[in-house]
Amino acid sequence: MKKEQQIWPELKFEELKETVATVQLWTQIVGKIRLSKTPWINHSWHVTLYVSAKGLTTGSIPYEGGIFQIDFDFIYHKLIINSSWNESVSFDLKPRSVANFYQELLEKLELIGIHINIYAVPNEVEPAIPFQEDEIHHAYNKEQMNKLWQALIKTYNVFTRFRTGFVGKCSPVHLFWGAFDLAVTRFSGRKAPLHPGGSPNIPLKVMQEAYSHEVSSCGFWPGNESFPQPVFYAYCYPTNASFSTQKVGPPEAFYSEEMGEFFLPYEVVRSAPDPESVLLRFLQTTYEAAAITGNWDREALECDLSSFNKSST
Repeated sequence: MKKEQQIWPELKFEELKETVATVQLWTQIVGKIRLSKTPWINHSWHVTLYVSAKGLTTGSIPYEGGIFQIDFDFIYHKLIINSSWNESVSFDLKPRSVANFYQELLEKLELIGIHINIYAVPNEVEPAIPFQEDEIHHAYNKEQMNKLWQALIKTYNVFTRFRTGFVGKCSPVHLFWGAFDLAVTRFSGRKAPLHPGGSPNIPLKVMQEAYSHEVSSCGFWPGNESFPQPVFYAYCYPTNASFSTQKVGPPEAFYSEEMGEFFLPYEVVRSAPDPESVLLRFLQTTYEAAAITGNWDREALECDLSSFNKSST
C-alpha cells in the first residue's frame, strides 16, 4: 500500500459543498432505481449504496430473472451500468445538472433494456426540486469528490471493525442517500415507540418502519450549510434523558441539544496520530452511552471476535 493511501484526506466543507450537493442528488436518483426494483428490506436497507474499491455501488439489483448494478467510479469519474446479460454502458461524471444526469441515466438504462419508473423527487432535502427540472445543482470537482470517497473508505474500514464487536442485529455499513451519510446501526432487539417523523420530504410510515426497533446508530456526514463541517455522529432511539450527560470520548466530542446527537469533527480524527483508535473510541463510548441509558442486555448482545481476526481458517 502506498503511504498516501494510509493518510486520511483533508476535507474542507467550503471546497466540498457544491460537489456534495450535486452528487447527493445523483445518488438519490440511483438509489431510487435500486428502491424501485428491490424487495423491501427492514429499515430501508434495500435502498442504500455501498462503498466500493472505486467509488459507490448499488450492489446487485434484481431485474427480470437477472441482475444489474450501477457504480459511481470516483477514480476515472464514470457512472457505469453492468448487467448479467453482458450489457454494459457508461457516461462521464463531470459538471452537469441533475436534470441532465437524470435524462442520460434513463437513456442508458433503456439502451440495455432496463425500464425504470421512479418517484423522481428528492427526499430529505429542501427545496425538493424534481430531478428532471433541477438545473441549479451542476457542480462536480473531481479532486474534491475523490477526497470525500477516500474519507468514506477510511470510515468504512473503521465502522466494519467496530461492527465485529456485536452479536446482536446490526446493519451493514452503508450509505443512505437521503442525508448522504455513511452509517452502521446496532439494535437492542426490542420494539421502539412509534417514531414521530420530522425529516423533510419523507413519508411518516417510512420513518416509523426505519425506527421500529431500538437503535444505537453512528455515521459520517459531510455537513451542510447550517452545519458546515464534516463530522462523525452518534445517536439512539428512543433517547433517554440521561443519554446526553454520558461521558464519551475523545475530549473533542460534544453533544448537540438542537440535533439530539453526539458529534466528533472529522478534522479531529484526521489529524490524530492514530485516527482509527480515536474514531473507535467515539463509536464505542457513544454506543455504551446508548446501551447503558437504554438498559440493553449487553451480555447477550456484545462479543469479542478479535481472536478470529488474528487467526486463519
